[in-house]
Amino acid sequence: MKLVRYGNPGKEKPGLIDANGKLRDLSAVITDIGPDQLSDTALAKLRKLKADKLPLVRGSPRLGSPITGTRKFIAIGLNYADHAAESGLPIPAEPVVFMKATSCIQGPNDPVMLPKGSVKTDWEIELGVVIGTRARYVSQKEALNHVAGYCTINDVSEREFQIERGGTWDKGKGCDTFGPLGPWLVTRDDVPNPQKLGMWLEVNGKRVQNGSTRTMIFSVAKLISYVSQFMTLEPGDVITTGTPPGVGMGMKPPVYLKKGDQIALGIDGLGEQRQVVVPFKL
Repeated sequence: MKLVRYGNPGKEKPGLIDANGKLRDLSAVITDIGPDQLSDTALAKLRKLKADKLPLVRGSPRLGSPITGTRKFIAIGLNYADHAAESGLPIPAEPVVFMKATSCIQGPNDPVMLPKGSVKTDWEIELGVVIGTRARYVSQKEALNHVAGYCTINDVSEREFQIERGGTWDKGKGCDTFGPLGPWLVTRDDVPNPQKLGMWLEVNGKRVQNGSTRTMIFSVAKLISYVSQFMTLEPGDVITTGTPPGVGMGMKPPVYLKKGDQIALGIDGLGEQRQVVVPFKL
């Protein structure tokens, strides 16, 4: 099942994508797609609906983030060995965990804004995991049972802020517009193995990232279990799980985003995003 939220920012309505790729309105069934709609029970009710009987949404409305009400946006760094190598960093013995501000979450095709003073804004295609049921000290064996679904994420990053300004990585990861999610939340029943998903990203039509979740150092199940040792994962929380090689920082010489650049990215079965880079604006 592919769940979406569509409409103008702050006024999104819930919807789903039917078997023919058409957008259907869910607003007569649920008020939104947030923590209360992500449990196994709630999703099972939606799964029983006859999609072709739901109202068809005409045109091509803007897509927002497929979920709302996220309280924690957790990120994993250096989770692909070849990306660690291009970054000049050792393979971590344990997952590298940091936070992205929830205020950076936006729709999959909304513009990416360069932060004020940015000189090293970069791209990262990542698999996003959305928690459906509370997870606290869960085993790796049980971890995936706590997942509502998966989505495509661009973990946009300002490398100077992240690496050269001291302290934690967070300050280069949570700038406004740095968390495009979607286009859809694909429920876990439609993603039988999150470790077998191809992923890619292009900048101005040039393929720069081309990888697969099969090369993760720490699997999705391992990450959920690991993170749940340090914080309780609540419905609606998002974990973005790391990026394969091909980021701008790793190129020789490095290449960073500038005004007018166009980014396209996608993950098998989880849909594609397209963003244009715009200058800073208050």
